[in-house]
Order: sequence, then C-alpha cells, then structure tokens
Amino acid sequence: MSRALFLIAVLDAAHDRSMFDSGTPALDRYLHKQVTQDIRRRVAACFVALTDERRIAGYYTLATAGLPLGDLPTDIRRKLPRYPVVPTIRMGRLAVDQAFKGQGLDSALLVNALRRAALSEIAAFALIVDAKDDEAAAFYRHHGFIALPDSPLTLFLPLATVR
Repeated sequence: MSRALFLIAVLDAAHDRSMFDSGTPALDRYLHKQVTQDIRRRVAACFVALTDERRIAGYYTLATAGLPLGDLPTDIRRKLPRYPVVPTIRMGRLAVDQAFKGQGLDSALLVNALRRAALSEIAAFALIVDAKDDEAAAFYRHHGFIALPDSPLTLFLPLATVR
C-alpha cells in the first residue's frame, strides 16, 4: 500500500473544515467552530494537511507558551538560565481524519510542527504537548519527547535536538 502525499499549509477560509472527522469530538469541534476565532485573536496558528483534492486530512495548532523552570527534570533544569519561566512552543492539538489514519500522517504532522518550531526566529527552548491520554503520551515518547516529572501527560522535546 502506498502512502498518500499531503501538502501542509496554514489554514485559511478556503479550506472546507466541515467534513473533518477524527473520531474525537473535542478535536473536531475545535476545527469546525473555534479555530478561526483563535487565529483571528492570534492565540494559535493552525496548519492543515491537504489531499490533492484539498480535503483536510489532519491538522495541528501551535502557540507560544511558558514552562516553569521548576517543572523540568533536574538534569535539564541545571543546564538552563535561572529564569522562572522557560519560553516554549505548545502544540495544542494534533488530529488526523479517520479516513487517513494508519498512514503515518500523525508523525508527519508532528515532524512538521517540530521543524516550524526549530526554524522559528523567535527563541524557544522546547515544543511541549499535553497528551490527551496514555496512548497519546506513548506516541510522543516514541518520538523522543520527555514527560514532566510531576505531570506524565505533559511532555516536551528540546528544540536543540531537532536542529
């Protein structure tokens, strides 16, 4: 079975969001009803994977965030300046339409998000994610993310490892 190729682009008004169905109502509702407001208010950016027919096959969001220095593992914390909060980029959502699951699109979207974050001209220490459950946390750990000691569903990957 060959894998489909996708174009990853910034979500815009021309993209039809109505057919997207990840199987997770909260993620679908966000794309259908809320993402436009978040983009307009500049609290999140949304990137979509598009098929040749311009159907949305998946999406993710990025926003700036801060992570308290004390939340990081001690061995990593020791290497950083003693600022109370470390600048990060948060991937708030990652979803793939059910019709495209099992094709590696989730990993491709994650890699794209990591590249965007690593190449940004705005300084950030890590990409952080809040996994929705243990299965999602395992996905991120598989890709090298590290769980916060006191919050196993919040994971991060230092962007220096991406560069």
